[in-house]
Amino acid sequence: MYLKCSVRRKDGKEHRSWSIVESRRVRGGTVQRHLLYLGEINDSQQAAWQKSIAVFAEGEPAPQQVALFPEDRVGAATEVPQIQLKLSALTLHRPRQWGACWLALELWRELRLDEFWQDKLAPSREGTRWDLVLTTLAIYRWLDPGSEWRLHREWFERSALGDLLERDCALVADDTLYRCHDLLLAHKATLFSHLQERWRDLFNAKFDVLLYDLTSTYFECDPPEDARLRRFGYSRDKRPDCVQVVIALIVTPEGFPLGYEVLAGNTADKATLHGMLEKIEKQYGKAERTWLMDRGIPSEEVLEEMRTSTPPVRYLVGTPKGRLSKLEKELAALPWQEARAGVAVKLLPREGELYVFAQSEARTAKERAMRRKRLGKLWARLKALQAQKLTCKDLLMKLGAARAEAGLCWGAVELTLPEQPATKAQRAALVTFSFRVDRARLRQMRQREGRYLLRSNLTESDPAALWQHYITLTQIEEAFKNLKGDLQVRPVFHQKEDRIEAHIFIAFLAYCLHVTLGRRLHAFAPGLSARAVLEKFAAISMLEVHLPTTDGRTLQLTRYTQPDAETALLLEKLRLTLPPQPPPKITAPATA
Repeated sequence: MYLKCSVRRKDGKEHRSWSIVESRRVRGGTVQRHLLYLGEINDSQQAAWQKSIAVFAEGEPAPQQVALFPEDRVGAATEVPQIQLKLSALTLHRPRQWGACWLALELWRELRLDEFWQDKLAPSREGTRWDLVLTTLAIYRWLDPGSEWRLHREWFERSALGDLLERDCALVADDTLYRCHDLLLAHKATLFSHLQERWRDLFNAKFDVLLYDLTSTYFECDPPEDARLRRFGYSRDKRPDCVQVVIALIVTPEGFPLGYEVLAGNTADKATLHGMLEKIEKQYGKAERTWLMDRGIPSEEVLEEMRTSTPPVRYLVGTPKGRLSKLEKELAALPWQEARAGVAVKLLPREGELYVFAQSEARTAKERAMRRKRLGKLWARLKALQAQKLTCKDLLMKLGAARAEAGLCWGAVELTLPEQPATKAQRAALVTFSFRVDRARLRQMRQREGRYLLRSNLTESDPAALWQHYITLTQIEEAFKNLKGDLQVRPVFHQKEDRIEAHIFIAFLAYCLHVTLGRRLHAFAPGLSARAVLEKFAAISMLEVHLPTTDGRTLQLTRYTQPDAETALLLEKLRLTLPPQPPPKITAPATA
């Protein structure tokens, strides 16, 4: 849009009228569309309507107002300086991702993490802003995770985070990123207390039900001999060839993390619960909390301690299938109660505890489909092995591989194997085997599909509430999935043990941003994921527009692209407003 002047002569006088005109490109050229007729206006009114912008000239701290015109057009004389632009020489520079960086920084400030870390991490003597270094590390881990070297070498320049933080690439010098790790662990407990208060203020979050589980992350390198954390152990990532560390995590049913610990890779699940109970009580005080855990985590000694403590610590845990076999006769005599649509339970009070035997139709259908698929694959594999010509040794090795792949379905098949060879000639001879379905075992497997036994000291609780509590354990699995998938906490490449823990600490900071966005989305679109929203915002880019002028200078405009209709709708729903565009600048020509 621009001001257009129309000149008309009448009775020997020249009359100038002004209009606001828009040029539109159409097939075959351009057309001018009159938007607003202004009539004859005086010089001051013309200056007010004239298209002008404020620019920063080199060496001048305050902006000045200038009017812009194409090089083939000269505006009317006004008090506003005029600059003629070479529109044909317009160039675009440094496209970089802006939208997701801006959204992450907004969430960071909404959690008041900028204030928290500015208070905890004072600048260095050289002026290094450690709080901004940590902000960069956490946002990088959330948006596009990778190594610190990649952040230093390429990611920071390809993003607009430096523009948003008003910092240059010196912020992400490689040694600075690693040194920042050494400053974090002392503030871990204080951070989670701060986050608990913020989530309570923002979302009215409750922390009376806690989900507890463990996972592991591995290293693709050999540890030093004096490594305290890196050990071989049970790998949940199916990497028994790698040393690992164990991560014990506590979250709420909404996904808000209350705390975590990094443990040695060979730590048994049962050895962790007692320490986590003490940690939470020491940090947050004693309160009426209900702990939800999967089977294998609590030992009988710890459960007894939870029941007899003052006040008693409430729990709801899964129970190994061996205990279900012991209670099967007693449970068979009890009637089913409907906890909710498609879910029935049997309640068995016993020795101060309540056993909840649950049956879910949806779970039954899922487990039955999984068992049929796996059993069908095993059956086809056994038929293929039966048709092959194998020695006894080769046959046993292939059967072992099939057993490992089949899992529990292996128990539904009964095999008749050849006798172990005693002589060299027998070992070289070709053998075969036979197999059939163990119908009794298969019938038992079918009866137990979709059924599991829960154990609790909440003896007066509603069975529907107990069931609803237990299925929220999937939330902690979702947290592990995000940490290992979207946030790429594995594998770990750090060597110093404090930096290993700091790497996991930064991943949890990124997860806090993730879960905060997820809860904001939950209010109006529970099915919309935080990752999908990030991808929408990532489409907003920032770039430099360079417009040379006829006097040899260059007008530089740093601009982010306008959001599309979907992103604009998300901004409205999230109650977010994009900031104003950065002010333009005029640079002088380079001198030889």
